[in-house]
Amino acid sequence: MRMLRSTIAAAAAAFFLAGGSSQADGFGYDYDVDVELVLAVDISYSVDEEEARRQREGYVAALASEDVIRSIRGGPLGRIAVTYVEWADSGFQRAAADWTVIASEADALEFAARVAAAPLERGHYTAIGAAIADSVARIRSNPHTAPRRIIDISGDGPQNQGLPLDQARAMADEAGVVVNGLPVISVDEGRWVRPAELHLDDYFRDNVIAGPGAFVLPARTEAEFREAILRKLVIEIAGAVPSPDELGRGASGAMETGRAP
Repeated sequence: MRMLRSTIAAAAAAFFLAGGSSQADGFGYDYDVDVELVLAVDISYSVDEEEARRQREGYVAALASEDVIRSIRGGPLGRIAVTYVEWADSGFQRAAADWTVIASEADALEFAARVAAAPLERGHYTAIGAAIADSVARIRSNPHTAPRRIIDISGDGPQNQGLPLDQARAMADEAGVVVNGLPVISVDEGRWVRPAELHLDDYFRDNVIAGPGAFVLPARTEAEFREAILRKLVIEIAGAVPSPDELGRGASGAMETGRAP
């Protein structure tokens, strides 16, 4: 947790050094939130029902954590807009919790509770491109404005259906949306494992993420998944992408940074 708080401080410092403080004057006149964030979570059948529930529990715990709330309050406006979307087939993208402004602990807890209480539905295939396109549309059509627009997409396998990823990434780039990735991978057999896809982190870096400073933060076990979600949310909300040294070699090894398509 000490490493995580250091990450928060480093990310915040990087944001202001990069010009965040210069935007503070009149910031509220142009935007109503600091970040528009889509949490896009894979619930295709490659993720079994128990894993799907535990993924959701990990996001719920992170959203209600002190570190995430502290990061939100530390922004120029002190509030973000977020939606939690579960996806699978090319025609299956469902908001478990629609766009909500989080500006306080009470807001965060209420949003997390809605995510936790939503019915769990699942689809057959892994249509990452369609999930990105849907997330871009949700950002374009929401009532909020922010200097940063982010899609945080998780998954445990490569695309096997739907809109080509290069087209989806181009859509995100055109809309000024950054796509970050959280691949769930492992080197051992058992649960949370795709043995034929041990380089899923490379796949996400090369084919999924998009935009300036986009990054991949992999998780290789269930416990690491929870930690990765928390660290990833803090980084995204704080407004900067830390270096591998800032992330350290925690549960998931090292961060991998991508580039715009």
